Amino acid sequence: MAFLKIEQIRRSISTYSPTQYPVRKKTTQAAVSIVLRPGKKDTDALFILRATKDGDPWSGHMAFPGGHYEVSDDSLRHTAERETWEEIGLDLTATAQYIGQIDPVRANPRGRNLDMIVTPFVYELTVPEVSFNPNYEVADVLWGSLREMHEGSSHTMGEFVVGGQTVNYPGYAVDDEIVWGLTYRMIDLFFTALDPGWVER
Repeated sequence: MAFLKIEQIRRSISTYSPTQYPVRKKTTQAAVSIVLRPGKKDTDALFILRATKDGDPWSGHMAFPGGHYEVSDDSLRHTAERETWEEIGLDLTATAQYIGQIDPVRANPRGRNLDMIVTPFVYELTVPEVSFNPNYEVADVLWGSLREMHEGSSHTMGEFVVGGQTVNYPGYAVDDEIVWGLTYRMIDLFFTALDPGWVER
Protein backbone atom coordinates (compact mmCIF):
# COMPACT_ATOMS: atom_id res chain seq x y z
CA MET A 1 0.00 0.00 0.00
CA ALA A 2 2.20 2.74 -1.31
CA PHE A 3 -0.16 5.53 -0.24
CA LEU A 4 0.45 4.61 3.43
CA LYS A 5 4.15 5.36 3.07
CA ILE A 6 5.04 8.64 4.71
CA GLU A 7 6.27 10.08 1.41
CA GLN A 8 2.92 9.45 -0.31
CA ILE A 9 0.98 10.70 2.71
CA ARG A 10 3.01 13.90 2.52
CA ARG A 11 2.19 14.36 -1.15
CA SER A 12 -1.51 13.56 -0.81
CA ILE A 13 -2.31 15.56 2.32
CA SER A 14 -0.27 18.62 1.32
CA THR A 15 -2.44 19.04 -1.79
CA TYR A 16 -5.76 18.02 -0.24
CA SER A 17 -8.58 20.60 -0.16
CA PRO A 18 -10.62 19.99 3.01
CA THR A 19 -14.33 20.61 3.37
CA GLN A 20 -15.22 23.80 5.25
CA TYR A 21 -18.18 23.74 7.63
CA PRO A 22 -20.09 26.95 8.37
CA VAL A 23 -19.30 28.24 11.84
CA ARG A 24 -22.46 29.29 13.65
CA LYS A 25 -22.71 31.81 16.47
CA LYS A 26 -22.76 29.11 19.14
CA THR A 27 -20.27 26.80 17.44
CA THR A 28 -17.24 25.82 19.51
CA GLN A 29 -14.06 25.19 17.53
CA ALA A 30 -11.30 22.77 18.42
CA ALA A 31 -8.26 21.27 16.72
CA VAL A 32 -6.21 18.09 16.99
CA SER A 33 -2.80 16.94 15.76
CA ILE A 34 -2.42 13.74 13.75
CA VAL A 35 1.27 13.06 14.37
CA LEU A 36 2.87 10.46 12.09
CA ARG A 37 6.15 8.54 12.14
CA PRO A 38 7.59 5.87 9.83
CA GLY A 39 6.86 2.51 11.46
CA LYS A 40 7.55 -1.19 10.93
CA LYS A 41 4.38 -1.49 8.84
CA ASP A 42 4.50 1.73 6.83
CA THR A 43 3.35 4.58 9.10
CA ASP A 44 2.24 4.91 12.73
CA ALA A 45 -0.05 7.55 14.23
CA LEU A 46 0.16 8.95 17.75
CA PHE A 47 -2.80 8.61 20.12
CA ILE A 48 -3.45 9.63 23.69
CA LEU A 49 -5.61 7.88 26.25
CA ARG A 50 -7.58 10.59 27.98
CA ALA A 51 -7.68 10.49 31.76
CA THR A 52 -10.98 9.64 33.43
CA LYS A 53 -12.81 12.82 34.40
CA ASP A 54 -16.39 13.35 35.55
CA GLY A 55 -18.42 15.51 33.19
CA ASP A 56 -16.04 15.08 30.25
CA PRO A 57 -17.90 13.47 27.29
CA TRP A 58 -14.57 12.07 26.04
CA SER A 59 -13.33 10.86 29.43
CA GLY A 60 -11.18 7.75 29.10
CA HIS A 61 -11.32 7.81 25.30
CA MET A 62 -8.51 7.25 22.85
CA ALA A 63 -7.91 10.47 20.92
CA PHE A 64 -5.51 12.62 18.99
CA PRO A 65 -3.89 15.32 21.15
CA GLY A 66 -5.77 18.59 20.90
CA GLY A 67 -8.38 20.82 22.43
CA HIS A 68 -10.45 23.98 22.27
CA TYR A 69 -9.53 27.11 20.34
CA GLU A 70 -8.64 30.05 22.56
CA VAL A 71 -8.78 33.72 21.58
CA SER A 72 -5.03 33.96 22.18
CA ASP A 73 -4.38 31.35 19.45
CA ASP A 74 -3.22 32.73 16.11
CA SER A 75 -5.13 30.01 14.26
CA LEU A 76 -6.68 26.57 14.68
CA ARG A 77 -3.35 25.08 13.64
CA HIS A 78 -1.77 26.99 16.52
CA THR A 79 -4.47 25.51 18.77
CA ALA A 80 -3.46 21.98 17.75
CA GLU A 81 0.22 22.69 18.35
CA ARG A 82 -0.37 24.43 21.69
CA GLU A 83 -2.62 21.68 22.98
CA THR A 84 -0.17 18.97 21.90
CA TRP A 85 2.56 20.72 23.87
CA GLU A 86 0.34 21.19 26.92
CA GLU A 87 -1.05 17.65 26.91
CA ILE A 88 2.03 15.53 26.15
CA GLY A 89 5.01 17.89 26.13
CA LEU A 90 5.66 17.44 22.40
CA ASP A 91 6.78 20.62 20.63
CA LEU A 92 5.64 20.09 17.05
CA THR A 93 7.34 23.28 15.87
CA ALA A 94 10.72 21.76 16.82
CA THR A 95 10.19 18.04 16.17
CA ALA A 96 7.80 17.78 13.23
CA GLN A 97 6.95 19.08 9.78
CA TYR A 98 3.43 20.33 9.13
CA ILE A 99 1.90 18.43 6.19
CA GLY A 100 -1.66 19.69 5.84
CA GLN A 101 -5.26 19.56 6.97
CA ILE A 102 -8.06 17.03 6.43
CA ASP A 103 -11.83 17.43 6.65
CA PRO A 104 -13.14 18.72 9.97
CA VAL A 105 -15.62 16.72 12.04
CA ARG A 106 -18.77 18.08 13.63
CA ALA A 107 -19.02 16.68 17.15
CA ASN A 108 -22.34 16.30 18.94
CA PRO A 109 -21.71 14.17 22.05
CA ARG A 110 -24.81 12.46 23.39
CA GLY A 111 -26.39 14.08 26.39
CA ARG A 112 -24.70 17.43 25.70
CA ASN A 113 -26.15 20.49 23.98
CA LEU A 114 -22.92 21.17 22.15
CA ASP A 115 -22.11 22.14 18.57
CA MET A 116 -18.39 21.66 18.00
CA ILE A 117 -16.25 21.52 14.88
CA VAL A 118 -12.93 19.71 15.30
CA THR A 119 -10.24 20.31 12.68
CA PRO A 120 -7.40 17.75 12.32
CA PHE A 121 -3.93 18.93 11.26
CA VAL A 122 -1.36 16.39 10.06
CA TYR A 123 2.33 16.38 11.05
CA GLU A 124 5.34 14.20 10.26
CA LEU A 125 8.00 13.72 12.91
CA THR A 126 11.41 14.87 11.68
CA VAL A 127 13.47 13.50 14.58
CA PRO A 128 14.15 9.79 15.18
CA GLU A 129 13.06 9.73 18.82
CA VAL A 130 10.73 11.86 20.92
CA SER A 131 9.84 11.78 24.60
CA PHE A 132 6.56 12.68 26.24
CA ASN A 133 5.58 14.46 29.41
CA PRO A 134 1.81 13.86 29.76
CA ASN A 135 -0.17 16.27 31.91
CA TYR A 136 -3.11 15.45 34.18
CA GLU A 137 -5.48 15.17 31.18
CA VAL A 138 -3.58 12.23 29.65
CA ALA A 139 -3.29 8.71 31.05
CA ASP A 140 -1.04 7.27 28.31
CA VAL A 141 0.55 7.91 24.90
CA LEU A 142 0.46 5.13 22.29
CA TRP A 143 1.39 4.54 18.65
CA GLY A 144 -1.00 2.74 16.29
CA SER A 145 -0.32 1.20 12.87
CA LEU A 146 -2.22 2.93 10.06
CA ARG A 147 -1.71 -0.09 7.84
CA GLU A 148 -3.44 -2.40 10.32
CA MET A 149 -6.34 0.03 10.50
CA HIS A 150 -6.56 0.47 6.74
CA GLU A 151 -6.42 -3.24 5.91
CA GLY A 152 -8.93 -4.04 8.66
CA SER A 153 -6.76 -6.32 10.80
CA SER A 154 -7.15 -4.04 13.82
CA HIS A 155 -10.83 -3.31 13.18
CA THR A 156 -13.03 -4.45 16.04
CA MET A 157 -16.28 -3.86 17.91
CA GLY A 158 -16.23 -2.44 21.40
CA GLU A 159 -18.76 -2.12 24.20
CA PHE A 160 -19.07 1.38 25.64
CA VAL A 161 -21.30 3.25 28.05
CA VAL A 162 -22.84 6.29 26.34
CA GLY A 163 -25.48 8.42 28.03
CA GLY A 164 -25.93 5.78 30.70
CA GLN A 165 -26.55 3.03 28.16
CA THR A 166 -24.25 0.22 27.05
CA VAL A 167 -23.78 0.28 23.28
CA ASN A 168 -21.56 -1.39 20.68
CA TYR A 169 -19.48 0.69 18.29
CA PRO A 170 -16.81 -0.13 15.69
CA GLY A 171 -13.25 0.86 16.42
CA TYR A 172 -9.57 0.17 15.86
CA ALA A 173 -7.55 -1.77 18.41
CA VAL A 174 -4.35 -0.06 19.57
CA ASP A 175 -2.53 -2.13 22.17
CA ASP A 176 -5.21 -2.87 24.79
CA GLU A 177 -7.35 0.15 23.92
CA ILE A 178 -9.95 0.87 21.22
CA VAL A 179 -10.08 4.00 19.09
CA TRP A 180 -13.75 4.74 18.49
CA GLY A 181 -16.27 7.55 18.15
CA LEU A 182 -14.99 10.94 17.05
CA THR A 183 -11.36 9.86 16.54
CA TYR A 184 -12.49 6.77 14.60
CA ARG A 185 -14.37 9.10 12.24
CA MET A 186 -11.24 11.23 11.81
CA ILE A 187 -9.18 8.18 10.85
CA ASP A 188 -11.74 7.26 8.20
CA LEU A 189 -11.62 10.82 6.85
CA PHE A 190 -7.82 10.61 6.80
CA PHE A 191 -7.94 7.42 4.71
CA THR A 192 -10.50 9.00 2.38
CA ALA A 193 -8.21 12.00 1.88
CA LEU A 194 -5.43 9.61 0.85
CA ASP A 195 -7.67 7.42 -1.31
CA PRO A 196 -11.12 8.79 -2.31
CA GLY A 197 -12.21 5.27 -3.26
CA TRP A 198 -11.35 3.79 0.13
CA VAL A 199 -14.03 1.63 1.72
CA GLU A 200 -13.92 0.77 5.42
CA ARG A 201 -13.06 -2.89 5.96
